[in-house]
Amino acid sequence: MAPRPGLFCPTMRRPRIRAASEGRSQGCAVPGTVLLLLAYLAYLALGTGVFWMLESPAARDSSARFQRDKWELLRNFTCLDGPALDSMIRGIVHAYQSGDIVLGNTTSMGRWEIMGSFFFSVSTITTIGYGNLSPHTMAARLFCIFFALVGIPLNLIVLNHLGHLMQQGVHRCARRLGGAWQDPAKARWLAGSGALLSGLLLFLLLPPLLFSHMEGWSYLEGFYFAFITLSTVGFGDYVIGMDPSRRYPLWYKNTVSLWILFGMAWLALIIKLILSLMETPGRSYSCYHHSSKEDFKPQSWRQGPEGEAEPYPPQPGCYTEGSVGATPPSEPSAQVSCCGKDG
Repeated sequence: MAPRPGLFCPTMRRPRIRAASEGRSQGCAVPGTVLLLLAYLAYLALGTGVFWMLESPAARDSSARFQRDKWELLRNFTCLDGPALDSMIRGIVHAYQSGDIVLGNTTSMGRWEIMGSFFFSVSTITTIGYGNLSPHTMAARLFCIFFALVGIPLNLIVLNHLGHLMQQGVHRCARRLGGAWQDPAKARWLAGSGALLSGLLLFLLLPPLLFSHMEGWSYLEGFYFAFITLSTVGFGDYVIGMDPSRRYPLWYKNTVSLWILFGMAWLALIIKLILSLMETPGRSYSCYHHSSKEDFKPQSWRQGPEGEAEPYPPQPGCYTEGSVGATPPSEPSAQVSCCGKDG
């Protein structure tokens, strides 16, 4: 039976409303993605320009200094020609990459001993990849592939679990403080600040003191190594246990490996917090404004502190897209969509 003119038919109106809402949401998502990509490219351009301005003169000076020292050596030792010196330099570089530098009575830095192999395993599954050490035998290279295929997901699971435990500790502390102070917002702020400051102290500010003592680095060099390591950038310009003139205790690399594991979990938690702050807080789904009052209970959703959806009282006359089919508006022309409206 066809509906008479002037009567409302939910079955006919529902697909049109859903199609209109999907079209509006796609139209809102595309400009946001374009803006995000433009911001991403702009940030890369900023980094490119700054690094080029700061490092290019130093690289040219270093290259000129090396060539000057090389020709000075050839002038002082006439029995040594250019090709022979180049061959010797290549041999020194290869020996350094293999861990076989000969300085004084030191014939090896022990990179592939038990502790060195353990540290290499840690740097592999954490994807740090300093680049100062790599397997040379084909059997070790093949094993490294399968070891990383299983180890990297396992490392992500462990980091996720540790980060979740840290987050639970922060929330538990916030609940206790909130119950004592009767101020949940202030308690959450204080618990988050405490987690941030304690992590900064334990994983970024105190470890450089250990590195300065064990490696002879400055505090700034140790701090640089700490952040580059925990962020898994791993340039390889600073690596622990690489000075053949120093003797390192057995507990040193074990302690650094544990510091890497827990520090990466903490830094991942902080990065997650920064990402949640950079995104629009309290983002709700699309809503529709009605020109007439309907007999339904509106409800909208926003992202909670743990990344889960939680309900909150919507603005008058707004309801979620999922409730469109329940009680549609009486006038199609009175609908106004607000995509990504903040609560």
